[in-house]
Amino acid sequence: QVQLVESGGGLVQAGGSLRLSCAASGRTFRTYVMGWFRHPPGKEREFVASIDWSGSRLSYTDSVKGRFTISRDNAKNTVYLQMSSLKPEDAAVYYCAAGREPGTYLYWGQGTQVTVSS
Repeated sequence: QVQLVESGGGLVQAGGSLRLSCAASGRTFRTYVMGWFRHPPGKEREFVASIDWSGSRLSYTDSVKGRFTISRDNAKNTVYLQMSSLKPEDAAVYYCAAGREPGTYLYWGQGTQVTVSS
């Protein structure tokens, strides 16, 4: 069992930056693929980024490439999402997730709200 707790959301102006953190419980964190997803208002949840256990394989949805960076610190059981050049359309509840394979996520956090003002 893995418990995930996101933090770092908030209100930011368009063009600004935020860094989201996701702290995981358990000693097996380093074995999990970690992902970030978001759920914009009135839309379906969508994939944002993922990172493999070693941090060497990264994946991003096209709309955030070049603006968002996913990273992890296995010693701290934490995965990050650095978001820059934020746009109003990035506003959403952001969730982190853990899984054994990319695309198959078993555990989810409670989400953190990101609001971007224009």
